[in-house]
Amino acid sequence: MTANTVADLVRELLERQVSPEELQQALQRPMSEDEREEILALVRWFRRRYPTGADRLAYVRRAYARWKRTQPPVKP
Repeated sequence: MTANTVADLVRELLERQVSPEELQQALQRPMSEDEREEILALVRWFRRRYPTGADRLAYVRRAYARWKRTQPPVKP
């Protein structure tokens, strides 16, 4: 599989439209214990990395600025 094929496949998966039924089904699915532990581990890491509210806000501002730089220009 070529890099373009992989990139196209990833783009297709990321940009696909989810039906309301599919979303509702996903939201009602119980969380597994592994999934719960992974989420809690990420929260613990984030809180160690950014221990104060000011640190977290600064991170969010940097991440938002980075995200805005990568977006295509808005066409009128």
